[in-house]
Amino acid sequence: EELPIRTMLAARSTAAAARAAASTRTALPCLSAASTAPATGAVRLLSGSAEPKKSLVTGEEGVHQTMKVSKAWRNKPLFRRQGDVRFRTGLEAANLLVAEAKRRDAHETNFIANVESAMSCLGPIFERNPRYAFVAKQLMEPERFIQFRVAWIDDVGSPRMNRGYRIQYSSAIGPYEGALHLGHHVNSDVIKAFGFDSVFANALTGFDVGAAVGGADINPYDKSEAEIQRFCQSYMTELAKYVGPDLDQPTMGMGIGEKEFGYLFGQYKRINIKSSSGGNPFLSARNVKAPGFGVVHFANEMLKDRGDSLEGKRCLIIGSGKVARSVAEKLIELGAIPITFSDASGHVYEPDGMDIGRLNTINKIKDERGALLGRYIIASTTAQFNDPESVFDIPCDLCFPCAGMGDIDEAAVGKLADNGCKGIVEGGHSAVTPGARKTLKKRGVMYGPSTLTLTGNSIVYALGKTVTDEMLAKEISRIYSDVKLTAQEFNQRGDLYAGANIAGFLRVANVMLNHGAV
Repeated sequence: EELPIRTMLAARSTAAAARAAASTRTALPCLSAASTAPATGAVRLLSGSAEPKKSLVTGEEGVHQTMKVSKAWRNKPLFRRQGDVRFRTGLEAANLLVAEAKRRDAHETNFIANVESAMSCLGPIFERNPRYAFVAKQLMEPERFIQFRVAWIDDVGSPRMNRGYRIQYSSAIGPYEGALHLGHHVNSDVIKAFGFDSVFANALTGFDVGAAVGGADINPYDKSEAEIQRFCQSYMTELAKYVGPDLDQPTMGMGIGEKEFGYLFGQYKRINIKSSSGGNPFLSARNVKAPGFGVVHFANEMLKDRGDSLEGKRCLIIGSGKVARSVAEKLIELGAIPITFSDASGHVYEPDGMDIGRLNTINKIKDERGALLGRYIIASTTAQFNDPESVFDIPCDLCFPCAGMGDIDEAAVGKLADNGCKGIVEGGHSAVTPGARKTLKKRGVMYGPSTLTLTGNSIVYALGKTVTDEMLAKEISRIYSDVKLTAQEFNQRGDLYAGANIAGFLRVANVMLNHGAV
């Protein structure tokens, strides 16, 4: 058995010096594969504990702690497809993992981009403990990927067909849980990319939940209510074979609201006897606003950490779906000033800001299936529609992109920073491109990644029926503190994206180490 580095050095000193050192130093167990302590609470113990903070990798204090470096694992080949491939450094391991993802799934550009971004954060972990690189190799492949045909009849009697998906990515920590998304952009690449990210996001909560994502390539906004009902019933008829209480808990994502969720649950209940667990109904839509409220609470924590608050901040909101509108509601409650919404028709801009009355008008418009924001200008004498031409030309303090993937690119970051924007907080999945993240760092703009900010749904489901907004805010404060401390420990001070990926990965990886090659 190999000895920790400091023990080896102490053994070479005199016996008297060794006894003196032993009397003043207490050995701490290493959070490696040999550790028998439960790993599921590794992240949650970082904050709110009476004991001093320990390293996530070794159980000791600080970055330069002693650790058990396993030469056996560093000498093992990471890949053996065409000869043994080993790595010498953590960066080399990360590059090898990205190259393997490209070799296997080169056509899945969104998934590759997410893997590249995550592995760029995880290199320091592989450097400290090489065995984690082998866990990351397992984690790049989902446990199960289900694709199926969804056949339904439209209003004129024509048969229609869409593709349905459910990727059950990881159940290492607990039962699968994750959103369902409907949209023309949904395909196997997008589902796999979201599933990979959800592993880290769900693990961050500190609750025992796994990771899953699903959906279908249908545009719900140009369909009638009857067509959506028939589609949802057909989709759930097949999906019901793979989901259920204590197995896989779907939640609301893009393109799915209370009506769609109700249709899905109705069909599930029709073909299954068990539709609840522990008093919690399956497919519950009781916390529709949780994702948006969670985004704002994270923004508030980020500002408090800088000695600031949301009070009086002018906030640019991209999108007008349920998340965007719940973001606006919570911003107004906390004293901020939402000034825009957008959709496929363009954007509306209220120079004096949105109040509750104006937000209610927006809600009435957008609650009608397929309705566009352009109708809002009839109800407001002060609103500007598509003026200025680009929404990013509007001066603001904070930006909340709550619409599509990749809405914020390098050019958008440049415009926002030039107009005085101090931070971008994602309310949508992968709204900021990898290139834009680098530009944000260069420009010194605060960034809240979706891996961190979109954990509201998982938190609320874990807390149960009695959850309140105060409880949600408290959990978010804890998670933010954990991520911040993790980023500091791995020499990434202030980088919440790196801190979220590292903390989420370690919680899953520490459990997977105990499970073996499964």
